[in-house]
Amino acid sequence: MQHLYRRIYADPEFHELELKRGRFSWLLASILLVTYFSFILIIAFAPELFAIPIIEGQIITWGIPVALFVILLSFLLTGIYVFRANKEFDRLVKDIVDHAENATDD
Repeated sequence: MQHLYRRIYADPEFHELELKRGRFSWLLASILLVTYFSFILIIAFAPELFAIPIIEGQIITWGIPVALFVILLSFLLTGIYVFRANKEFDRLVKDIVDHAENATDD
């Protein structure tokens, strides 16, 4: 089993997959973190922006749809990652493992 792990780790495609998956994960995480922290900073330092009613005289303010956007964005980014992982990353992992299993010992 150790030989298989060594072959996988020595495979340049494995390192390319690690890099690609890491960059994509950090991109999505960064988008979500910037959105979330921006929302929190606005609540902390300029709450009056979210207190403005959407329609004059109504009770619903801009804070509600913006908060829903933050929540829905997290679901959307998770879905995007899962879609890409299932479509691309899992196939690459399978190819790397198959290649390592079929490689002959040198």
